[in-house]
Amino acid sequence: QVQLVESGGGSVQTGGSLKLSCAASLRTFSGNAMGWFRQAPGKEREFVACITRGGDRTVYADSVQGRFAISRDNAKNTVYLQMNSLKSEDTAVYYCAAKFTVYPSRSYSREVEYDFWGQGTQVIVSS
Repeated sequence: QVQLVESGGGSVQTGGSLKLSCAASLRTFSGNAMGWFRQAPGKEREFVACITRGGDRTVYADSVQGRFAISRDNAKNTVYLQMNSLKSEDTAVYYCAAKFTVYPSRSYSREVEYDFWGQGTQVIVSS
């Protein structure tokens, strides 16, 4: 059974930092592109960042470009999201997702492309 378990969420003040982790119980973690999405109260879930299978390419939403960094450790079956300079509008439930792919350098930014999802971790940014 595939499981994606997010951790690292919490409450932080504006301008602060958090690092989210997503541990995957995928048989072949390195065969999956990974992504982070978020859903704010009353809004639809939106793309945040994604990373290719080998970690050689990353893509970010404009709203987080330059502040967030996605990375992965294939030896630990874990993907990370380092979030810096947090703003109140970053408040959301953050989800990680996995997409099995045979293309090592392809990234995926659309929600419908992903095969597996975690349960989410709450991030609250307040002034």
